[in-house]
Amino acid sequence: MTSHSTGPDAAVAGAVLTIDLAAVRENYRRLKARLDGKPCAAVVKANGYGLGAAEVCRALMQEGCDTFFVAHLSEGLDLRAAIGNATTIYVLNGVAPGSEAEAVAAGLRPVLNSLDQLAAWRSAAKAAGRTLPAAVQVDSGMSRLGMAPSEVDEIAGSNDAFAGIDVTLVMSHLACADEPEHPANELQRINFEALRRKLPSAPASFANSSGIFLGQPFHFDLGRPGVALYGVNPTPGEPNPMVSVVRLDVKVVQTREIGDGVGIGYGYASRARLDMRLATIALGYADGWHRRAAGAAWFEGERLPFAGRVSMDSIILDITSLPPGKLKAGDLVELIGPNQSVDDVADYAGTIGYEILTGLGSRFHRVYRG
Repeated sequence: MTSHSTGPDAAVAGAVLTIDLAAVRENYRRLKARLDGKPCAAVVKANGYGLGAAEVCRALMQEGCDTFFVAHLSEGLDLRAAIGNATTIYVLNGVAPGSEAEAVAAGLRPVLNSLDQLAAWRSAAKAAGRTLPAAVQVDSGMSRLGMAPSEVDEIAGSNDAFAGIDVTLVMSHLACADEPEHPANELQRINFEALRRKLPSAPASFANSSGIFLGQPFHFDLGRPGVALYGVNPTPGEPNPMVSVVRLDVKVVQTREIGDGVGIGYGYASRARLDMRLATIALGYADGWHRRAAGAAWFEGERLPFAGRVSMDSIILDITSLPPGKLKAGDLVELIGPNQSVDDVADYAGTIGYEILTGLGSRFHRVYRG
C-alpha cells in the first residue's frame, strides 16, 4: 500500500492523522452501487471535509468519478489547479458578483441559485462570446439555497432567461434525508419534480449521502454524496454502511501520579479519587477537539477516560488502569480509530460527524494511505 504525508513532520507534530484513500474509494463504490447504474459525483467542499480535497479527488478519479462539487469559487480554483481539466467542478454557492470571469477562465460551473446569479452568468457568456455551462438549483423546501418557486415561475418557458447558458444540471437539496420517515422528504421530492419541469430539460440531482439511502425515487440522474465518502454514517440509528476513513493518534507529553483529592485541569472540574496516574496528550480544542467533548482515548485495547476539561492544546487522561510505566511520553494513543469512530466523537460533543471532520486541525502530521 502506497502512502505519502503532509503537514508538520511526524517527529515534531503532536498527533498523526491517517487518511485511508482506499477506504474513500470503497465507500464511493458502495454508494454508487446503490444508485442502480446512475452516475455518482462527489462533494469535496471544505477541503474534502477536512481531509484534503486534491488527494480525495485523485483517489476517486481512479474509480471513474469525474464530477465534483465545492462550496466556494476559491475552492474550485484550488481544485482545478490541483487536478487538472479532465473533470467537471460545480460551485455550490454560485459565483460572487464580479468574479464570473475567473470561473470562466478556470472552466468551473456555477450552481445558479437566484435570478441575479442567472443574469450575471448570462452576461459572462455574452462577454466570453460563447455558451457557458451551469447548474440551476431550486429551493424545494429547505429555504437555504436555490431559486424560489416564484422565481422559477418568472422564468418558466423563457428562452431569453437562459440565453448563452447550457443548463447541464438541475438540482435541489434534501433537508431531512437522515430521517427516512420524515414527511418533508417526499414533499420535497414532489416539489422538485414540479419545479424542474418548468426549467430547461437537463439531468437532475437530488440525493446527498443520506438521500441515496431513501431509494430509487430520490436518485434521479446523478447522486452527489459527501460525508458518507469519508466514513460518517449516513443512516443514523442504523449500522454504518460505510467503512472508516480516518484515524487520529495523539502523542503523550508527560505522565504523573497524584494523590486523593488533588484537582485536575481548569476549574478543578475533576478531582482525584484515591491515588491516580495521569497522562497529558498533545490535543485540544485548537486542533478541533471540542471543549465539551468529554470522552476517552484508547491504548492497546484499554479505554482511558478524560480527566478534567479539554484545554486549548492538551487533554488529561486517567491512565490508572494501565500497569505503571506502560504508557510513556512519546507514545501514541488512539482518539479516532477502530475503538472510537468519528460518529462516537460527535456524540461526545453533542454535534455531528461533519463538524468533527471539518474541524480537524492543521497541526497534525497527515499520512495518506492507499
